[in-house]
This record gives sequence, C-alpha cells and structure tokens, in this order.
Amino acid sequence: MVNRRYLRTKVMQALFAHKINETENVVEGRKKLTDSIYNCYTLFLYFFSIFPELRRYRLNKLEELKAKVNPTQEDRNPNTKFLDNIVINQIEDNVTLKKEWKNNKVNWTNHNDVIVQIFQEVGKLEKFQQYMENPKRSYDEDRQLVLDIIEKVFVESTLIHWFFEEKNVHWFDDYNDALLIVYKNIQAFKESKGNEVKIMPLFKDQDDVAFYQDLYSKAILNDGYYFSLIEDKLQNWESERLLTVDVILMKMAICELREFPTIPVKVIINEYIELAKTYSSAKSGFFINGILDKVIVQLRANNELNKMGRGLLDK
Repeated sequence: MVNRRYLRTKVMQALFAHKINETENVVEGRKKLTDSIYNCYTLFLYFFSIFPELRRYRLNKLEELKAKVNPTQEDRNPNTKFLDNIVINQIEDNVTLKKEWKNNKVNWTNHNDVIVQIFQEVGKLEKFQQYMENPKRSYDEDRQLVLDIIEKVFVESTLIHWFFEEKNVHWFDDYNDALLIVYKNIQAFKESKGNEVKIMPLFKDQDDVAFYQDLYSKAILNDGYYFSLIEDKLQNWESERLLTVDVILMKMAICELREFPTIPVKVIINEYIELAKTYSSAKSGFFINGILDKVIVQLRANNELNKMGRGLLDK
C-alpha cells in the first residue's frame, strides 16, 4: 500500500500542475490526481505479472529442449526448481491478482522479447544459480528468490525501467514506490494461504483517501491565505525569488498544520523538509524549516494550530 509521503508527493505534483493551469477547477484536478495515484497500482500489478511470464517462458523453453531431434540427458530431465517455485505459483494463481490483471488489462501480449531478456538477467544472478543448484527446497527459499529478483533485477534493470516508461511516462516517478509495495506484499506471503494469499490494497484505509483529497482541495481553496502567512515571514527575501516547489510545499505544510488535527506538528515539519531535499534545492529544507517555525508561532497565537491529543503540538 502507498504511504503518506507518496501521497504528499502526488499532491505536490498536482498543485504544481494546477499552478501552471489555473483555469482547471478543483474537481477536475482532484480527478487527475486520483488517476495518477491509481496509475501506481497498475504498475504494481505489472510488476507482479512478470513472475508468471518468466515461469511460462522457462516452461516453454524446457519443452523445446525436450523436443529436439537429439535431446541430451539434461534436456530430457531438466532442473524444474524455478518452475516449481511455490511463491511464483501463488502469484500466478492468486484470485485477487487474476481479477485485477483482467480488470486493468495487464498483459504481455507482443512483448515476449522483453520477458526473454528479463529472464536472461535473472539467470545471471549468482543467487539464482545457487538456488537452482541447491537440491533442497523450502517455502522460505522460494520466497527469498522472488525477493532477490525484485531487489537485484527489477530495481536495477534499465530494460524494465525503459519498458514501463515507454508505456506510461508517469511511471518513471512511480517505479520505486510500486516496486516497494510488491516487495512488502511478498514478504507477507504465507504458504498456508495458497492462491488466496492476501494482496494488500492500494490504500491502508479510507483515511488515506480523504487525506490526499482534502490536502489537495484545501491547499487550493486557502491558497491566498497560506501565501500571506509565508510572505509575512520572508523579511528581506523577495517573494518573486521563491522557488515554486518551495512555496507549494510550505502551503501544504500549513494546510496540514491547520486542517489535519491528528497529524503531529513534528511529523509535518519533518515530512516537508524531506520532500524539499528530494524535489527542490539543496538549501530548501533549511529555508522551509525556518519559515514554518515562524508560521507555527503565528498559528499558535491565532489559535489556528488545529491539533488534538497529547504530543501532537510538539515541535
């Protein structure tokens, strides 16, 4: 499932797009935001679907070797340990995944060449070779191989990166997030669940859905007021010199400080400092922290720091 930082990132990108196209209303913008988040789920489904395709390719390859005019002893009696991997079979037969693959039109039709190249990358892994050479087998070993493939092939493969970016340019930003969700899902797999092993949903709960929708909407509706709070704290710094991303991040932080009573002040500040480090300049984190410190003082004085419960006001 996606985390709050991912949702904040998506809201930041949507607010940036709204800044460029201010004629777009909030409802339209929120729909585009939702679509962009669900795009990550489709990518998540695609990552899962690679494993059955790898197994299918390997099965066909072994059948071709058996059908040779003069097959070798190894051709007649191949190592089927990869084909018998319980976790890959769980993925292929999973009730939820099969339904979602169909609903989201996830398939590899006309892309068998990509699967062949991915399997070649898998075959070069030392851990894959060790796995195939080990005559013993266990569920934990099968699962670890799948995790190793994700970590050593999917994460690093320029081929897979290129393929998904060609399908959807926005998947470049979603790549690691979607892959992390797949990784966490597989870590939670249990042998006893068979093809009904649980697949985590995109969102933890409806609170996360309300979070990103409200954050986007309220940041736009209160844009002028939030900017006035920021501008008042700039002192000798001209507002025209501010980076657009920094302004958006500060407005989002102020929105969370005022409108989201269950999120602690310290968490909000830390989140936006980290986002600034990733998406803005080297000095943005320090700058944003300084401005927000002053804004928090004013919000407290105005009784606008809307936080409920012990510890939520701590900075």
